[in-house]
Amino acid sequence: MVLKYVGCRGRLQGEDSNFILANAQVAKGFPIVYCSDGFCELAGFARTEVMQKSCSCKFLFGVETNEQLMLQIDKSLEEKTEFKGEIMFYKKNDKAKGRSRAGTHFDSARRRSRAVLYHISGHLQRREKNKLKINNNVFVDKPAFPEYKVSDAKRSKFILLHFSTFKAGWDWLILLATFYVAVTVPYNVCFIGNDDLSTTRSTTVSDIAVEILFITDIILNFRTTYVSKSGQVIFEARSICIHYVTTWFIIDLIAALPFDLLYAFNVTVVSLVHLLKTVRLLRLLRLLQKLDRYSQHSTIVLTLLMSMFALLAHWMACIWYVIGKMEREDNSLLKWEVGWLHELGKRLESPYYGNNSLGGPSIRSAYIAALYFTLSSLTSVGFGNVSANTDAEKIFSICTMLIGALMHALVFGNVTAIIQRMYSRWSLYHTRTKDLKDFIRVHHLPQQLKQRMLEYFQTTWSVNNGIDSNELLKDFPDELRSDITMHLNKEILQLSLFECASRGCLRSLSLHIKTSFCAPGEYLLRQGDALQAIYFVCSGSMEVLKDSMVLAILGKGDLIGANLSIKDQVIKTNADVKALTYCDLQCIILKGLFEVLDLYPEYAHKFVDDIQHDLTYNLREGHESDQKALVFTKTALIWRSLELQSLSPWHCMAAELFAMPFRFPVADSFRVSLSLALCMLKF
Repeated sequence: MVLKYVGCRGRLQGEDSNFILANAQVAKGFPIVYCSDGFCELAGFARTEVMQKSCSCKFLFGVETNEQLMLQIDKSLEEKTEFKGEIMFYKKNDKAKGRSRAGTHFDSARRRSRAVLYHISGHLQRREKNKLKINNNVFVDKPAFPEYKVSDAKRSKFILLHFSTFKAGWDWLILLATFYVAVTVPYNVCFIGNDDLSTTRSTTVSDIAVEILFITDIILNFRTTYVSKSGQVIFEARSICIHYVTTWFIIDLIAALPFDLLYAFNVTVVSLVHLLKTVRLLRLLRLLQKLDRYSQHSTIVLTLLMSMFALLAHWMACIWYVIGKMEREDNSLLKWEVGWLHELGKRLESPYYGNNSLGGPSIRSAYIAALYFTLSSLTSVGFGNVSANTDAEKIFSICTMLIGALMHALVFGNVTAIIQRMYSRWSLYHTRTKDLKDFIRVHHLPQQLKQRMLEYFQTTWSVNNGIDSNELLKDFPDELRSDITMHLNKEILQLSLFECASRGCLRSLSLHIKTSFCAPGEYLLRQGDALQAIYFVCSGSMEVLKDSMVLAILGKGDLIGANLSIKDQVIKTNADVKALTYCDLQCIILKGLFEVLDLYPEYAHKFVDDIQHDLTYNLREGHESDQKALVFTKTALIWRSLELQSLSPWHCMAAELFAMPFRFPVADSFRVSLSLALCMLKF
């Protein structure tokens, strides 16, 4: 049974549909099992006050309510027929009255029947301020541990924050420029020299651009904040200058010297300029800072380590070429042709001639061969097609192998650790899954139970990624742990139930709040179970069942439990609680709750008095509601009709009723026209 309330001006703008769901099987009273937030806002009643009352809405009747219409409503309910009419209703604690009218639209409902689930889930998850009263004073106190708030610190607008987005991007730009210097400077010194002035002059523009970047970086470093040894962020310009001058200034200054200006003085010794530029390699020391800063980012560290390895191979290739070149020049008079450059020239059919000063392989071929040799030596996978022949070449090869062994252990050892760390969660997931399947196989669990276990494990893993928050926080001190748990559980602690609790009480209580999860079809509680906790629905939808009959439909923001007494030892539940969708729950453990109430007796009595009014459904065994309700069976729930290919008129009408919006009245008084679309289902 659905009752829909629509404003007298027709379908106006608004987000909430104003309706109630009532039991169509209990002939006496037809108790309400669900009411929308829009209805609560319209009538002025809290949802807990409306639940289990008669769907005739006699609690809205007043002095001017037509008695004849009252009788017609009762008659329509008794005979299970549809009734339309205008009736005067009264808002709670308000003398104003209103009137509205509405009807059912079966044709339109059939077109939108598949939107039922969407509208229901939306209403179950939305909550207005009258449902959750946020206590803004709960989290006002300053945290116990210090917190950096840069916005509160007085600083010049010309001071650059070291953790700002601009500074991070600038640092990466400087890092790329440093890599450019580390690649080009050794190459120009070893391969170019004085041989090719055109190539040297072609890179002059890029070299000047890098010098400008380095000089600009020095200027910015004089205006960039830093973190002192005590952990404070320093904004004072004088302190920043002193700190920079005593740390990285000398290295940065040497690396930024404009050596390319020597070309303006017609310097023809190009190799001298290249050799002077090698001091820029000192900026690679900054790379160590980057590794430390981004040590927790596995992908970045992996990229930097591989770049360092490739850079080392590049340097070794440059040195290998210089050794071959020197061997060729020294042995030009002896007619020795045993160096690696001679062998390469012969294989490429471009041998040296004219006292080894002419001919030979191109610079491109020589560099590729040198890089191939150093990489194969560093990785210990050399094939011998480029080999050391002279004494100098053999000595260098020995050094390369030793360095390769060290770099192989350092770089690839870190790479292995990083890759293992990147896939640790994936490995843990598959290990847990295998253990679970082995457990199921050893104990011969039935297929249905096996499926439930696997689905629950996979869903919970996707929610928490395998992180056990209790295990993670157990080593923290109680002070810090209570602050963390207050933040994690602030949604339930902001309920009006805890409005009068002190901060100390909330901190103690937060340590006894646990997180739970229910998959669709799983039972949170069974009838007759001992109630162990009070449950707060964070998301999802649940139903309360008794003898396969629905007593209530619960959604986000609902509180499930029982009215408490300090003397309670065991509380038995009077119904089942079953999840309809994936549900996230926060539960207050009763044992811990009683311990906290013993510590704060001034709040205990207030809590015991208030909880019975804040519970959406009371699960205490023997609890008597205003109307004893057994609601339509779960097959009559509206969203279950989505699984059917053919939709009944009841479902079509429900879709239309859920889809109709409502605008709240502006004046103190309002008139509502009640259209009771009573569609009785017989199962």
